[in-house]
Amino acid sequence: MARTASFDRDTVVRAALDVFWRVGYEAAAIPEIELATGLSRSSLYNTFGSKRGLFDAAVALYLDGVIRPRLRPLQADPVAPGAIAEYLAGLRDALARPDSAAARSGCLLVNTAGAPIAEDAAVAGIIAAYRAELRTALGRGIAARLPDLPGPDAARLADACTGQLLAAYALARVDAAAAAAAADTALALIAAADVGAPSAARLGRHGVGA
Repeated sequence: MARTASFDRDTVVRAALDVFWRVGYEAAAIPEIELATGLSRSSLYNTFGSKRGLFDAAVALYLDGVIRPRLRPLQADPVAPGAIAEYLAGLRDALARPDSAAARSGCLLVNTAGAPIAEDAAVAGIIAAYRAELRTALGRGIAARLPDLPGPDAARLADACTGQLLAAYALARVDAAAAAAAADTALALIAAADVGAPSAARLGRHGVGA
């Protein structure tokens, strides 16, 4: 009769996530994962099937536990007019703070996009879906902040901001200042699109100045 697992699965996945996020899938050696999780290779494989199975679980935790809580204000119904500026300013500040996970490790999925495992169709699909989710959330935030901006202009602005954030995450581990500046550029793009509205009206409508 199989013995019941005596560990908390979420705790193990979170510990493995820290390793994958820091060094990437290919460089995450099983001994390092064993040390981080406190489990033996056999226990890991019995539970997750393989290193790849553990990585898939870590990615799911990353999306649900790290990415989506940050995006939630931009996915609300309705989105607050100031939500987009608060999101971007918070990300900029995190990237500029050396002790933050974003500054230390960037984005797990952006990092993975440049790794060999991204050639796997399932992984590529997850990365593409993440990018689309980020783009949709930013688009909703921009629409809430700039309701009078014509649709094509709002779409281009959302695309530009998405590109800036992906660049920020890609730069985070090698140039923190440039990463924070990329997030700041997204804020500046939105502020520039809003420049036609009277200052008092902008502050009253948005709550947060960019």
